[in-house]
Order: sequence, then C-alpha cells, then structure tokens
Amino acid sequence: MPNYTYLIVGGGMTADAAIHGMREIDRGGSIGVIGAESHPPYNRPPLSKGLWKNLRLDSIWRKSDTLGVTFHLGRRVQHLDPPNKRVTDDQGNVYTFDKLLLATGATPRRLAFGGEEIIYYRTLDDYQRLRALTERGRRFAVIGGGFIGSEVAAALAMNGREVVLAFPQEGIGSRVFPSELSRFLNDFYRQKGVEVLTGTSVTGMETRRDKSILTLRDSRAGNGQETSVDGVVAGIGVQANVDLAQAAGLKVENGIRVDASLRTSHPDIYAAGDVAGFHNPVLDVWMRVEHEDNANTMGGAAGRAMAGETVAYDHLPSFYSDLFEMGYEAVGEVDSRLETVADWKEPCREGVIYYLRNGRVRGVLLWNVWEQVDAARRLIGEPGPFKASDLKGRLPA
Repeated sequence: MPNYTYLIVGGGMTADAAIHGMREIDRGGSIGVIGAESHPPYNRPPLSKGLWKNLRLDSIWRKSDTLGVTFHLGRRVQHLDPPNKRVTDDQGNVYTFDKLLLATGATPRRLAFGGEEIIYYRTLDDYQRLRALTERGRRFAVIGGGFIGSEVAAALAMNGREVVLAFPQEGIGSRVFPSELSRFLNDFYRQKGVEVLTGTSVTGMETRRDKSILTLRDSRAGNGQETSVDGVVAGIGVQANVDLAQAAGLKVENGIRVDASLRTSHPDIYAAGDVAGFHNPVLDVWMRVEHEDNANTMGGAAGRAMAGETVAYDHLPSFYSDLFEMGYEAVGEVDSRLETVADWKEPCREGVIYYLRNGRVRGVLLWNVWEQVDAARRLIGEPGPFKASDLKGRLPA
C-alpha cells in the first residue's frame, strides 16, 4: 500500500502544474499521480491547434517525470475514503496520502447514438485516432459549433479535408460571440470550403460499407437528410468529473467546491482545474473554468498550498483559440447573452468586444488583438459604470 505525502488523482495539465507548485515549496515530499490515460501529462491545446500545423508531437510533453514523481497510469480511482485518507483504484490497489488533490477534469457529453464510432475529441488518443482516419479518408463531419467543434473543423479543412460542420444554433460560437461575429464566421468557414449547417441537429448514425451515415434534421424546414462521411467528431460540451468527490461526501456545486486556498470541504483534500468550482473576487461569482490558463494557474496554486504556502486564488482565467488565420484571446464572462459593445478596427476581423452587465465590464474578447489580456483584466476590475462611448479605443491599452 503506497503512501504519499501528496497524492494527485488525475494526470493532466492541472496535475503537472500542481507537481511543479509542490516542488517550489517542498523538494523532498513524495508525490504520486493516478491517471486514467496511459500517457504522462501533456499540453492539451495543441491537439486541436498546433499539431495540425507544424508542431512536433514530442513538443507536447510536460516532463514532470524529472521531479521525483511516481506515476500510476491507465488507472481510475473508484473509491475515496476521506476519514482514513485512502483511495482505491479500478485494479483494487489502495493508496494512502497526507494530502490529496482532485484534478479529475471533465468527460465529454455523448450522443444517444453512434457508440465508439464517434470521436469525442479531448485526448491525445483521440487526436491520433482522427489523424489516422484523415490519412485514408477525405470527408468528415464535426458535430457542434462551439470551442472544440470550430477548432477541429478548421484544422481538418486546413489539412485539405472536406468538412461538414453541423450544429443547432444559428452561428458558430453563438454562445460566446455576438450575432454579428457569429454570422460572419459562418460565411468565413464556408469560404474556406467548410459545409456549415446551422439550425441542424444530428439525430442518428449508422455504418454502411465502411462509411458513417449521419441523419440530419433542419429545425427550420423540419425535414431530414443523410450525409456520408469517413469519420465523425463531436464537441458538444463536457461534464465535470465530480462523482468520486460526491460519493465521498465532499461539497459539490457546479464542480467540487473549493475555498480561496483551494481546499474542499475536507481540510486535507484539494481540488483544481476543470473540476473545481471557485469564487472569483473580481466578478464576485462562483465559476468553473475548462481552459488551459486556469489548469496551469490553479494547479500551481493548489500544489503550493498543499506544500504549506498561504494561497488566495483570485486569478481571472483567460482562454484563446485559433480559427484558420483568425484568432482570439478572452477573459472573464464572455457570454453573448450579456450586453456587448464592439470596437472594431476592421469589422469582424480585428477589434475588441466588451461584455457588460449593469454598466460593469464582465468580460473582454480580443479578436485578432494580442498581448492585452492583463489590460482587459484591469478593466474588468474597475467598478464603472461604463457607457459604450467610454469603451471606444480603451483597448489596446
């Protein structure tokens, strides 16, 4: 029964950041990592970005194995026993700990059909499976017009593949982007050769002669059609992996609830990354963030806190995306349901969009505008109130 000073459940970016945080404070404490994937920690964003361009596969590894860590990979923790500070994995192995970090991440939502024929794009294995399919197939369907769907569709098209992008909303990224930008992206993708099917639900799938046949339903016309493809990718959101914590009696509310020191409701159990629900003092809201910046920053803070440093996590996470030659960075509450003010240098090609509620800037989208995230964070921290005219020319700062 291995015992660790620090045990981490989850083997992704958050875990790696936590390891580095621990080692900043404690050079000698033993660290164990239990990870469901067979791979050690790696950078996840390149799976839908750089690896489809010129980035080398060996560049994604995080290399935390040089920090005196014992990895238990290809294993899932099935049971957490907080009073006795032990966990049990799916092979029946028991591990004990002084302090535990839950970095269990999230699991993609699945459709009611298609089974394992659909790639729910999230892991390195998913990337390698899709890459292999592109070497022998020409036409692919991407279900979902959000963060992952828009990136994968662009990546496939840039690699010379025919792409059908289907989603029930009226525009790409419509939950984040204001309607003007979302509609622009529909046309932009079509100009890149992507068949964009808005207002369309995928209602079924079957296999015929080594082809995937999708049944599509147009919500406006009410009619259905079929399309034949060589592979199917779905990006329809994720669910935080809270079952382990919930079964152990930890507080769960939109993720595993943590305090400013990233402790859960048990004083020696912490949580960070996609799975953690935390209070952001700038926006004065409880939030859960599924992006790289939060994984890295929160994971590092959790590691330092576990090793004895006093931590108050007040970081407002950012995220970014690449869509063909377009790209953006965003920070705060970027939600198209909020009031938006667009300050375009060139409409839908370069500019800043501000998201407001009651005169307060809640989020900023930097569209083909770079190195302004910190300035955007400072603006979000200002109480306002702001009028649209106050924001024209405010960023770049």
